[in-house]
Amino acid sequence: MLPRIDARPAYSFGGSDQLAFQIRQGAPADVFASASPELTQALFREGLVETPQAFASNSLALAVPRSNPARLESVFDLRRRTNVKLVVGTAQVPVGAYTREVLKRLRLSGVLAQVVSEEPDARSIVGKLALGEADAGFVYRTDVVPVADRVKAIVIPARWQPSVRYEVAVVRTASDRAAARRFVTALATSDPARRAFARAGFGTP
Repeated sequence: MLPRIDARPAYSFGGSDQLAFQIRQGAPADVFASASPELTQALFREGLVETPQAFASNSLALAVPRSNPARLESVFDLRRRTNVKLVVGTAQVPVGAYTREVLKRLRLSGVLAQVVSEEPDARSIVGKLALGEADAGFVYRTDVVPVADRVKAIVIPARWQPSVRYEVAVVRTASDRAAARRFVTALATSDPARRAFARAGFGTP
């Protein structure tokens, strides 16, 4: 899925905020890709990365275990059923910030009182749902695809969706800026990358 370049890439995956923190602390990196444009733009303002480029988009979904023990059919069921064990991202990570934005738009912020766990990333939320440790959680739509046999997504209508845009940028301390720029260009503009993202459920920027 990731573009080929004339170098041997080594990938480090983690929460966007964690990776941004590592870059601020001087961790070696050539390229930074984030689920939140706020982080790439902040690093750009701080002079730590070159101009960010958007490369994909996503949407938020309410995910539930396949067994759906809370019998949720709509995001509004969270208000109707007060015993739902809800898991969300922390407010500091993109998926958590987007979740709170959606709930505010839906006038459902009160359901945060049902949160039983706050997680550092969407993958951890999906993991708890797959193991049956929670009744529902807010994740990116694409996070449900790999575990569709254990977790299903309840669609949140487009009019309430936040703008979930992924951005990528070259880190100014990159060991090979030319190779890093080729990687970023391929990721953001090439047809093979766009097709790969589409197969994985991502939208265009």
